[in-house]
Amino acid sequence: MAEPAPKRATWADLEALPRTVVGELIRGTLTVMPRPRPRHGRTATRIGARTQAAYDYGDDGGPGGWWILVEPGVWLAALDVEEIVPDVAGWRRDRMPEMPAGRIQVAPDWVCEVLSPSMRVHDLKTKRPLYAAAGVAWMWIVDVDARTLIASRLHEGRWLELGVWADDDVARVEPFDAIEIRCADLWELPTR
Repeated sequence: MAEPAPKRATWADLEALPRTVVGELIRGTLTVMPRPRPRHGRTATRIGARTQAAYDYGDDGGPGGWWILVEPGVWLAALDVEEIVPDVAGWRRDRMPEMPAGRIQVAPDWVCEVLSPSMRVHDLKTKRPLYAAAGVAWMWIVDVDARTLIASRLHEGRWLELGVWADDDVARVEPFDAIEIRCADLWELPTR
């Protein structure tokens, strides 16, 4: 006798989660993770702030033309993804001219995942291929413990590595290569 198929999680299951956790609903599977810890959250916030200033607001000589969000929920219906939550994501305004009032239903142009010990496998094995299938053009992976930033661009449905930056490198990384990213700012806490 065959085992019954596991029950698919639903949007109601996701909405029932306490605010102390982050949930993702991918192909009927609910993944629950704790809110980011301080180092992880600070790194995502720094990346969001740096890219947002130049590319969302157009400050610091940046070109503007993007929406940059920290931990947005994205619905990718064609891929059976009710909710995926990149640590930081960006959309070109020519693809998404207005910020939606409800759920975002447009795949980002760029995502950044900050790896944590508890979610490393999920981010790399589950989310990374989904971003490629959704047509996300660029992906950054930041590993705070290894002090590295790995950038990739989607090419013919596969991730093409653009480079690896580490320690105190100063990087200009697609798609935000009009600005410099001081890598040390991503993993070091200020001393003052």
